[in-house]
Amino acid sequence: MLKLLRLFLLALAMVVVFVLGTLVCLLRPRHPNNVYLLGRLFNKACPLIGLKVRFRGYEHVKHLQSAVYIANHQSNWDIIALPGAVMPRTVAIGKNSLFWIPLFGQLFWLSGNLLINRENKAKAASTIGTVVDKIRGRNMSIWMFPEGTRSKGKGLLPFKTGAFHIALQARVPIVPIACSSYFGQVDLNRWDNGELIVEIMPPIEIDNYEPNHLRDLLKHSRQLIAERIVELDSEVRRP
Repeated sequence: MLKLLRLFLLALAMVVVFVLGTLVCLLRPRHPNNVYLLGRLFNKACPLIGLKVRFRGYEHVKHLQSAVYIANHQSNWDIIALPGAVMPRTVAIGKNSLFWIPLFGQLFWLSGNLLINRENKAKAASTIGTVVDKIRGRNMSIWMFPEGTRSKGKGLLPFKTGAFHIALQARVPIVPIACSSYFGQVDLNRWDNGELIVEIMPPIEIDNYEPNHLRDLLKHSRQLIAERIVELDSEVRRP
């Protein structure tokens, strides 16, 4: 019964967010702050599933103009659990197949996020060039999941190189974001599903990294997130 009630309330909340979000995005299509606004709205749905999310580390990026944010990607619940860490003038990059998800895909694009064709290397490289130009010309930031897919409880997966190509070409810092492990933690039939912690870590300056150091930057970033996840897991409150 509790699960059905939650699903109903969650669906109702999503409809409200989609309607409000679509109106905002139609009034200012692809504005760089649309994603920030929608992210905060999505994040407010966490109490509906009995999940408390603690965010910390905003002070590390408060005065940062442009960056590439990278976070670990665990489950479908990330769509409401993580957006509270999205900063103003930040958009995400997703695979182009997302566009065909009813309602969500169209709003994802209209809000200003970018779609990339991962199967076509030439088009993917062209999109990266467009992203770099936007970062440089509009003081924007990019949010990416460098694992490329949900880890589904398998631990931190290997990172793909796209985020690091963008950071090195645009000459902007990498900002690691670590989220405590919570795959399988949400049970919609349980009142209290515990908490998770999302931490925005200090930026990794790339002054000492050149394009031929991409793998070093990738390995360093992944190690920082992996180590921080272990620390967060030791202090998070489980249901």
